[in-house]
Amino acid sequence: MENRLRFAPSPTGYLHVGGARTALFNWLYCKRYGGQFLLRVEDTDKARSTDESTRAIFDGLNWLGLSWDEEVVYQGANLELHQRDARSLLVQNKAYRCFCTPPQLDARRKDAEKMKQAFRYDGRCDRLKPDEVAQRVSAGEGFTIRFRIPGGSTTWNDLVHGDITFPNKDVDDFVILRTDGTPIYNLAVTSDDIAMRITLVMRGDDHISNTPKQIMLYEALGAEIPKFAHLPMIHGMDGKKLSKRHGATAVGDYQHLGMLPEAMLNFLALLGWSPGGDLEVMSVDEMVKLFSADHLSKKAAVFDTQKLEWMNGQHLSRASGERLLPVVAKAIDAAGLASLADIESRRQWFLDLIELLKVRARTIDDIVRQAAPFLKDEIGYDPEAVAKQWKDKAATADLLAATRERLATATEWSAAGLETVLRELAESRGTTGGKVFQPLRVALTGLAVSPGIFDVLLTLGRERSVARIDAAERFLRT
Repeated sequence: MENRLRFAPSPTGYLHVGGARTALFNWLYCKRYGGQFLLRVEDTDKARSTDESTRAIFDGLNWLGLSWDEEVVYQGANLELHQRDARSLLVQNKAYRCFCTPPQLDARRKDAEKMKQAFRYDGRCDRLKPDEVAQRVSAGEGFTIRFRIPGGSTTWNDLVHGDITFPNKDVDDFVILRTDGTPIYNLAVTSDDIAMRITLVMRGDDHISNTPKQIMLYEALGAEIPKFAHLPMIHGMDGKKLSKRHGATAVGDYQHLGMLPEAMLNFLALLGWSPGGDLEVMSVDEMVKLFSADHLSKKAAVFDTQKLEWMNGQHLSRASGERLLPVVAKAIDAAGLASLADIESRRQWFLDLIELLKVRARTIDDIVRQAAPFLKDEIGYDPEAVAKQWKDKAATADLLAATRERLATATEWSAAGLETVLRELAESRGTTGGKVFQPLRVALTGLAVSPGIFDVLLTLGRERSVARIDAAERFLRT
C-alpha cells in the first residue's frame, strides 16, 4: 500500500517549532520512502480556531518548503462523517447513549476527590434497559454517545518506542459524540484518518495515551489500523517543555529573525533524529537521502537557539550569492540602506558584497549590519573601536593622512597592489602592517571587526575609501 502520512495542526495559534518538526518528519518519510504527504486542519474547536492561525500555518509550511500533495482537508467539514461513524458504532452495540449531565459528572468527580480516588465513569448508562433508553430519547432528553471499551489489552509496535501495551481496563468508556452532535477528538481523528487512508500516524509522544483509544475505534469500525510513530517532545535548555518563556517558538519568528528555511529544517531534523556519524550540516536533498525511521530518537530533544544560529551561519556560508540576494535585498530595503531598484541596478556589486560578508554572519540581519558601512554615505565610529585603535588621536590622524596619500596615488587598485602600498608605508614608519590596517579599518567601517582590509578597500572603491579617511582625519583633529 502506498504510504500516506498527514500533518494535522489545530488553527488556534502560530505554527510552533514542535509542529514544524512533526511536519518535517512526515514529509521526509514520504520523500525517502515514497508516498503522499497530506495536510489536515483540525478546526473543530470553532471558539478558538481562526483564519489568521490557518494562514500562519500555511505560511510557515510554505516558507519551509514542506508542500503537501493533495487538497487540504478541513476536519470541521467532516461532521456528517463523524456522526455517521458514531451511529454505526451505536447500531453495532459497540457504543451506547449516556444521559449523565455535566453537573452530575462533576458531582461524582468531586466525591471521588474527597475519597482521594481517581474518578472513573462507572458505566451506569450502559446498564439501562433498552425500553428506558428509548423512552428517554423520545422525551427529548439529551445524551452523549460513549464508546464501550472491550476487554483485553491494546498493543502496537511503535516505530520510535517499540512495543507499547495498554490494559483496556485502565481506559474509561469515553465519549465520542457530544450532546450537540459534535465529535470528540479521538473519534474525529480516527474517522478522518480512515477516510484519508492514512498508513502511518507520526506525531508527538504526548499523544501516546490517545493511541489505544484510536486503535480500539479502528477495530470497532472495521478499518485497517495504521502504523504509529510517536516523536520525543522538544524541551528548552532548562529541560522543561518548550514554551514562550524560552523565547521565540513560532516558525514565523525565526523567519523574521533572519534564519534560512534550509537551516531551520536542518536544525529541526536533528531534534529527534540522527543521520549517523558526526554529520550535522545537511542540505534538504541530503536529509531526504539519509532519513531513516530507524534512527528516530526516544529521548526528548533540546532546542538550543545558539546551535540554531550556528547552523544558520553554516548554511549562509554554503549558500551562493544568487540564493541569498533576494532575502538580503528585502532586509536591506527594510533597513532603509538601499532600495530594491538600487540593488537590482548594481546587482553584481551586491552579489560580491554578500559573498564578502556571509562568512562572518550567522543571520541575514548580521549581513545587513555588516553591509551598513558599505551602503551609508556617512558612518559613525564605534566607541570601543575608537578607544582601542585611535588612542593617540594626533598620531592616528597623521598616520591616516599618510595612508590617504598612498592610497590616493596608488597605481594599481587591486588586493596585491594595495597590500604592497600599505606594507611599504608601515615599513617606512618603522611599524607593522597591523598597526596601519587596524586604524584604517575603523576609518573605513567605523568598526573594529570587518572583512579583510583589502576586501573593504576594493568594495568601497578608491573615491569612497579616500573620502572615509578624510572624514576620520577631520574627526580626530577636531
